[in-house]
Amino acid sequence: VQLQASGGGLVQAGGSLRLSCRAFRVSFTDAIIGWFRQAPGKEREGVACISNTDGPIFYADSVKGRFTISRDNAKNTVYLQMTSLKPEDTAVYYCAADRPPIGTMWHLTNSYDYWGQGTQVTVSS
Repeated sequence: VQLQASGGGLVQAGGSLRLSCRAFRVSFTDAIIGWFRQAPGKEREGVACISNTDGPIFYADSVKGRFTISRDNAKNTVYLQMTSLKPEDTAVYYCAADRPPIGTMWHLTNSYDYWGQGTQVTVSS
């Protein structure tokens, strides 16, 4: 399984970015995809997770109402639409994949077996 994250960049506070996570060599429709982020000096934290088709979606409290996770199975891609960005959203963002089920453990890094390389998001004030 290979995951490729992209779409990061530099944006002003209040702006938007869309991250993409494309998966290769995986049964994508069955895969659970999570987005995590890691700021300098901090632990990696779960941001959002989308389960297999028609399954539940999870968000961290810090991003609810601002971030939206979605998937396009035809493109083997999961998106993270980020709006109303804040300087505290600055981090390297990673996508991760695993097989179902995942449930309430979605935000834990050890719930996922496969990881992408990360994409930097910087929000200036």
